[in-house]
Amino acid sequence: MLSINPKDISTHKLHGYLLGAIAPRPIAFASTVDVDGNPNLSPFSFFNIFGANPPILVFSPARRVKDNTIKHTLENVVATKEVVINVVNYAMVQQMSLSSTEYPEGVNEFEKAGFTMLPSDKIKPFRVAESPVQLECKVKDIIFTGDEGGAGNLVVCEVVKVHISETVLADDGSIDQHKIDLVARAGGNYYTRAKDGFFEIPKPIASLGIGVDQIPLEIRNSTVLTGNDLGMLGNVEQLPTAEDVNNFKEEHSEFIGLETTKKHTFAKAYLKKNDVESAWKVLLLN
Repeated sequence: MLSINPKDISTHKLHGYLLGAIAPRPIAFASTVDVDGNPNLSPFSFFNIFGANPPILVFSPARRVKDNTIKHTLENVVATKEVVINVVNYAMVQQMSLSSTEYPEGVNEFEKAGFTMLPSDKIKPFRVAESPVQLECKVKDIIFTGDEGGAGNLVVCEVVKVHISETVLADDGSIDQHKIDLVARAGGNYYTRAKDGFFEIPKPIASLGIGVDQIPLEIRNSTVLTGNDLGMLGNVEQLPTAEDVNNFKEEHSEFIGLETTKKHTFAKAYLKKNDVESAWKVLLLN
């Protein structure tokens, strides 16, 4: 058995061991605003519920391991003491992952990831309309566990309003776990789906995806492509060049002259194989 003294290895390596061992972890998709009302949206997997009377949630926007900086979410909850925790299910997981990209301050992750901003009833931060359960919260306390990279910041929240989509309810009014189709984080690039087990999504942190808002409207409004498909398409750093598309066209004459729906169907087939580049080439064919 490998036995480790945490102080004898790098924080980065310890971080990887802990995330791989303590899993799956539910995802707190946290929506906040700064003091000027600018929205921010980011997922955190250091998260759980710790009571029902009062209803208490705790999540931790930890200090970044790589450079010991803090996240906009932490800055916002310190300043405003409000947050919406949106539950993440499989239908939105690709878009959620895209939103975790390290976009510069001032970029609206709702727009980048293609989510709909929904006003809250009791607090200022917006809800994610696509989330099956949205929890409006007041921040009761923030516990700072350290000032080095990787240190946790425990945000203790009291739920003041709960919103549940009726599409995930069973006949008896409870939440149907098959309908809600929750996902959770594991180590590395891995997630787990309550219904089907593990699947993988490449991390967007190392790249700067163009975002769903940069995808042409014809594609965004597709009747074939889903939110997950758009999240994958929006996670590329740049589109294929005209030369790349023309070369693809010469190699795949069967795609020439396709009407929009069929073009989107072929692109979706490529996305199912995680071949995002080919999906884009099909979509960009004239």
